[in-house]
Amino acid sequence: MPNPLGCSKLVRGDHGVPATVLGAPMPGSEGPTAPADPLERARYLERIREAVLSGSASPAAPRDVVSASWRRSLDARVDPDHGRPWQVFGTEELDAVRGSHLLAPVLPMLRRTLLDVADEAVHMMIVTDARGHILWREGHADVLRRADAVALVEGTRWSEDSIGTNAMGTALASGRAVQIHSAEHLVKLYHAWTCAAAPIHDPDSGDVVAAVDLTGPLRTFHPSTLALVRAAAELAEVALRGRLVEHDERLRARNQPHLDGLHGAPGALLSPRGRVLSTTDTGSWPERVTIPEQGDRVDLGEHGEGVLEPLVEGWLLRPVRRTSARPSLALAFLGAERPVARLDGRPVRLSLRHAELLALLALHPDGLTAERLAYALYGDAGNPVTVRSEVHRLRAALGPTHISTQPYRLRARVDADFLDVRAALRAGRLPAPAVLRRGALLPTSDAPAVREERDHLEAAVRSAVLRRGDAEAVWALARTEAGAADPELAARLRRLLPVADPRRDELGV
Repeated sequence: MPNPLGCSKLVRGDHGVPATVLGAPMPGSEGPTAPADPLERARYLERIREAVLSGSASPAAPRDVVSASWRRSLDARVDPDHGRPWQVFGTEELDAVRGSHLLAPVLPMLRRTLLDVADEAVHMMIVTDARGHILWREGHADVLRRADAVALVEGTRWSEDSIGTNAMGTALASGRAVQIHSAEHLVKLYHAWTCAAAPIHDPDSGDVVAAVDLTGPLRTFHPSTLALVRAAAELAEVALRGRLVEHDERLRARNQPHLDGLHGAPGALLSPRGRVLSTTDTGSWPERVTIPEQGDRVDLGEHGEGVLEPLVEGWLLRPVRRTSARPSLALAFLGAERPVARLDGRPVRLSLRHAELLALLALHPDGLTAERLAYALYGDAGNPVTVRSEVHRLRAALGPTHISTQPYRLRARVDADFLDVRAALRAGRLPAPAVLRRGALLPTSDAPAVREERDHLEAAVRSAVLRRGDAEAVWALARTEAGAADPELAARLRRLLPVADPRRDELGV
């Protein structure tokens, strides 16, 4: 049968260490013949592993989650025969990391949930941080002694790039609960073990901050272990949410005088990470505001701009009052197949031709004559009479005062994403990844001047992103239609993304 990882051979890296498996993953599972007895199951899995690593015929395919993890681990050059985890923290460092970790206050709950079961089932409970460092390890004394002999101890790193496929590292890499039994561990030293782990998320940010794991000798394998650690992770997240609610209430009470000091003017209290906790009015505020790395101004979308005032903990946000009577015209035309303008926050649906007109007028703030607009839209076949008719219809849609004539010029404060990209490149900055992901300027437009600007922007952005070598920017550009087919972007991501980054699999790098 074909190789279960969808390849015909294993490429070995330096010193004969397996480096990467070629080919795409095949869907598969252990199949109906996988033995139920833990020891027989371990021998069965060992035959699958040996076949996959040698490139020979295998009795079955590894489970999809295992196959994907083996591939990531081998790409990270983990040695299946002699791998050992990295020792990262000493005793003093470990104490400091434990004390500051978000999960420290809910550890007693995890102990109550898992330790009695772990002791009775001859297992141990392990808790890692988001990078796979073992912070806490408690359980059956005999299991702890055995774990000492194979470096399954506090301060070691159990991410996939350190020690290959294991429940803790694979749960963190995949973002879901997983059970790894015997030879499903890539590294041979751990074939005598079975483990199940689940990720734990921060209710504030949504990020994975830890993994909780039950590990023991393979003889103690039990299918309900996975459900137990999943339940423990969910209980931990409930406890963290409860603590967050309590903290939010204290923060509201402490900072309410700052909000009261606005005397009814619009404003909001934010958490340190930008969640909106309280406002002075019942208007439509976002649930969360992105706190800038520099400066005190934030984009509130339709509501304009806001200014942040740092508090002892958290922020006071106030909308910036408009200082100009000129209307605001927002144009989000990058990647837009059905363009929409917003005039002072009011959506105005546009035809493609009207979007092209607005894009050209935004690119030429000093104005364009009917003749120049005709050439920009239609080339040599352009007719000024046709353009005047189109501009007339556009003025009716926007309001006659927002486009002046002789020459045609926008009488509004223009906020356009393609102009922002131009400005960023001129200033030597990269556009934000969220902007890069949008794609090309009016991608369905055939207007000569729009095509020229689109091609220029794409080339300039690509050049700047490759020159800067910022992984997030390269990733964002690679997600666009043009970037997905760009081999140079894929090659650059192969060098920039960490070996355990799940985005490597998504882009096939």
